[in-house]
Amino acid sequence: MTDWTRATAARMADALAAGEVTSVELVQAHLDRIAAVDGPVHAFLHIDAEGALETARAVDADRAAGVELPRLAGVPIGIKDVLVTKGLPTTAGSRILEGWIPPYDATVTRRVREARMPILGKTNMDEFAMGSSTEHSGYGPTRNPWDLSRIPGGSGGGSAAALAAFEAPLTIGSDTGGSIRQPASVTATVGVKPTYGGVSRFGAIALASSLDQLGPCGRTVLDTALLHEVMGGHDEMDATSLDEPVPAVVSAAMEGATMDLTGVKVGVVRELSGADGGYQAGVTQRFEESLDRLREMGAEIVEVSCPSFEYALAAYYVILPSEASSNLAKFDSVRFGKRVEKATVEKTMLATRAEGFGDEVKRRIILGTYALSAGYYDAYYGSAQKVRTLVQRDFDAAFAQCDVLVSPTTPTTPFKIGERIDDPLAMYLNDIATIPANLAGIPGMSLPSGVAPEDGLPVGFQILAPAHEDARLYRIGAALEASLTAEWGGPLSTQAPELEVAE
Repeated sequence: MTDWTRATAARMADALAAGEVTSVELVQAHLDRIAAVDGPVHAFLHIDAEGALETARAVDADRAAGVELPRLAGVPIGIKDVLVTKGLPTTAGSRILEGWIPPYDATVTRRVREARMPILGKTNMDEFAMGSSTEHSGYGPTRNPWDLSRIPGGSGGGSAAALAAFEAPLTIGSDTGGSIRQPASVTATVGVKPTYGGVSRFGAIALASSLDQLGPCGRTVLDTALLHEVMGGHDEMDATSLDEPVPAVVSAAMEGATMDLTGVKVGVVRELSGADGGYQAGVTQRFEESLDRLREMGAEIVEVSCPSFEYALAAYYVILPSEASSNLAKFDSVRFGKRVEKATVEKTMLATRAEGFGDEVKRRIILGTYALSAGYYDAYYGSAQKVRTLVQRDFDAAFAQCDVLVSPTTPTTPFKIGERIDDPLAMYLNDIATIPANLAGIPGMSLPSGVAPEDGLPVGFQILAPAHEDARLYRIGAALEASLTAEWGGPLSTQAPELEVAE
């Protein structure tokens, strides 16, 4: 009997179309898997079994009646709790929104529903997407299925862990400074941050509006491309949405799977390569081996320098808190969400925000408010925006020399839960390789490149492309994936240790 939770989304879609399986069977298999293993993993905050099965039954009925359906119709999906979902709780991982049920869908949620994909539920995340480990959720941490004592990355650790634990074949994440790519790296899954504006942000609870981007997460490059096509496209409800077609990411993934990269020039970013010795040895080893595979497929490897990347992390952690302090002002106890009643509106607001926000959110609100305050705006926020411009110029110069840029996704394999919780600076350094892409608005992908020999934990390979050229990620990523999986005998995720199943 086929264990459909282990199948790829593309395989599920083909099986549904051929009548090998029904959507109800797929959804029920994943609901059963969630019930069996999600207790210790804690990938999901809310499960919508009734809604998912209702969608599945409708898809099965229409398919039986000969109705033409979208490619992923009937394939289940998990959605990061940063996206509003009509009729389902949406908390952004924060106690201040506990119990809030939105009256409308985000554009991406609506597109998932239009694609007839059953929504299994909402995945856990760092509160308001502030974190690199999913330890800062108001509802408890998510754990890495590869090792339950370790983090699954952040802020989208729930979406990545759901994939790695085979609780969902596809999930949606958001990436402000690496929150799709970093969790993908440490869970042996695939995650893509599209070009800024390539996927609508309408209905996504904002952290830093100039940095946030929604994106697809899967266990293979092709699966991720299929979801990208569902999510992407212009949206008049989002003023930053690009008025252009979705890049041909699925055909690019299929082309890449032929493993022919003749004529492709790949740039290794010196400042992100770990050449200075700051990266874990196993991470660097797997990165170098992946470069060798790209060479074998015909790619030319060159080194490029982006000197301003040295300042990207500092600039990011001025820009993000500044925008977050403004965006989170709406959570005032008056309009929606949690309310701690006091004698006056002002005292009610103070008490509600004090009780409803976690420590990391408070830390960043204070930093951001300070950076935007009179007398400090130019010194901090203004200077950070100048660095952002330099980062963009460095990318422009680098892409003039090559088609894509590559680096390790994270400097280490997943660290232990609690190991860096009291050291914010050490936590922030985990995003050092992913942050520049958000500052420049360019697309990026992380895919598995193996496990580190010293601890047997996943290592990610990051690919960056010029703005609007998302298809390049999928071609290069699919080529590397095909080379690696030929050796592994399937996706790296299938090598994860078996989780203890609840009785």
